[in-house]
Amino acid sequence: MSKPSQFSLLPQRRFGPFFWTQFFGAFNDNVFKTALLVALTYDALSWTTMEPAMLNSLIPGLFILPYVLFSATAGQIADKVEKGRLARFVKVLEVAIMMIAAVGWLTHTLWILIAAVVGMGLHSTLFGPVKYAYMPQHLKPEELVGGNGLVEMGTFVGILLGQVIGAALVQAKPYGVELVAGATLVFALVGLVASWRIPHSPAPAPDLKINPNPLAESIRNIAFSRQNRTVFLSMLGNSWFWFYGALVLSQFPIFAKDYLHGDYSVFVMLLTVFSVGVGAGSLLCERLSGHKVEIGLVPFGSIGLSLFGIDLYFASLGFKGTEAVDMLGLLAQAGSLRILADIMMLGVFGGFYIVPLFALIQTRCDPQHLSRTIGGMNILNALFMVAAAGLAMLMLSQGFTIPEMFLATALLNALVALYIFSLVPEFLMRFLAWMLIHTIHRVTTVDVDRIPEEGPAVLVCNHVSYVDAIVIGAASPRPIRFVMDHRIFNTPFLGWIFRTAKAIPIASAKEDPWVMEKAYVDIAKALHEGELVCIFPEGKLTSTGEMNEFRGGIAKIVERSKVPVIPMALRGLWGSLLTRDPGNPFERSFARGPRSKLALAVGVPVTPQQATPEYLQQQVMALRGDWK
Repeated sequence: MSKPSQFSLLPQRRFGPFFWTQFFGAFNDNVFKTALLVALTYDALSWTTMEPAMLNSLIPGLFILPYVLFSATAGQIADKVEKGRLARFVKVLEVAIMMIAAVGWLTHTLWILIAAVVGMGLHSTLFGPVKYAYMPQHLKPEELVGGNGLVEMGTFVGILLGQVIGAALVQAKPYGVELVAGATLVFALVGLVASWRIPHSPAPAPDLKINPNPLAESIRNIAFSRQNRTVFLSMLGNSWFWFYGALVLSQFPIFAKDYLHGDYSVFVMLLTVFSVGVGAGSLLCERLSGHKVEIGLVPFGSIGLSLFGIDLYFASLGFKGTEAVDMLGLLAQAGSLRILADIMMLGVFGGFYIVPLFALIQTRCDPQHLSRTIGGMNILNALFMVAAAGLAMLMLSQGFTIPEMFLATALLNALVALYIFSLVPEFLMRFLAWMLIHTIHRVTTVDVDRIPEEGPAVLVCNHVSYVDAIVIGAASPRPIRFVMDHRIFNTPFLGWIFRTAKAIPIASAKEDPWVMEKAYVDIAKALHEGELVCIFPEGKLTSTGEMNEFRGGIAKIVERSKVPVIPMALRGLWGSLLTRDPGNPFERSFARGPRSKLALAVGVPVTPQQATPEYLQQQVMALRGDWK
């Protein structure tokens, strides 16, 4: 049976009210900020004597300031307080801020509106940890990627619509200011109504004592997150995406005006295309990941961010339009579609990059510390965005053109990606596995949900090809420790990959009794720590397509570690290029054709008492059937 689409979450109370609450929060933030920036840009003298350029830099900075100062405190509050109650408090705060802002709008008092900007930054800071810590409490593990995809799509669509509607309302003469004051208050009330239906979400750490020192808590929070290497580097990867996005998107107004010779509608179109791309990429993550947290999509997304960033540079150089155009006029210009396609694909691959990272943090982080981890990540996001602004100013002062900034950002992204993936090779390993089963093969899984989501277990499977472990690893919702022949484990170059994947080398008693005994010790230790271990009990690849006799190693394992054993069977790999089929390898490859079909079937867990080699071989053979 096919699993329901992520959109089926929207009508459900456990997700829908939360989704609309966060959507209207992001939407209203941008209606208010954009309206204020447009008003100060086009009608500055009626508000202040300060330079509009100075205000356009100051206001976004003031909005981000609470993220830097109070994200750690917000994370503590979200871990201590029931999340539905906290969401409603934040929405009440938003209504109050918009009422104060209305006074500023109607009295033309700039300092009140700037205070409201800081208030909305504080509102977003408080809601940030709730936004991502809420989902693991109400969504199943297989729904997390889809849920995160919807939230990211909703956030970017909310930002886009907010910018468009904010600019349109404030420029509607003669009552633009009044329309903004009323509309932002109404949108805040709609968000409050939505928050009232958010279900009860128990606080994971109700006895937590709030640290009143935000700076000390920020340092302690980030230090705690660093203890989990994978989570911390995922946080840095997430912040890098916001650095990349801030650096590129901040150049869109000048790029639209000076390079594309467009009016305001062209700028809006660039934002729209990028936002649609992020939304599409975020939603596609669920389908591409097979309803599980597939971190192999992160390198895929990073590759796309670099490739399409580089092509945006060349497409910009190739654009020869010189006449002033609006949105429709730009579409008629030669080369414009390539630029728009590059911007859309930056968004799509950005979605592939960011959604699995959020899901990974949610699943690998200590649940009692999740909100504080998200708070720490928001601090890093804000600092990275400030750094992006600083780098943009430095590059412009050094004479970089906007296309050259796009190129430099794309190349820098490639270097950062290589660095992060070298520190956490699991990303790269999952990417290679994901590519294998989405390019060379079409893999069908049968009852893969029988692999436990947590706790120790031994997986046993027939051994058909040199890529068996990759196929199994790609289908599993969790990392697996594979037991493999020590000679293959020590192969030059490939050995680095096997060590990276934390494979366990084993030898026979005749070859090296010390290596054999160490393997059993390592297996027992891995199972004791709650990991999955996979062995191929045949001990060698089949040379006929038929299964070899299961050896006694599995009995020794379950004798030491009383854990369930899960039989599995690979179907359809025999005869592929990387098997020991004696036929001509090229003929075999062409006979099977591209995207050949194969399947992984997972059986019912077997108790340690039943897990004899003979019984397990019967189970695996029954799962495989006649399809070799």
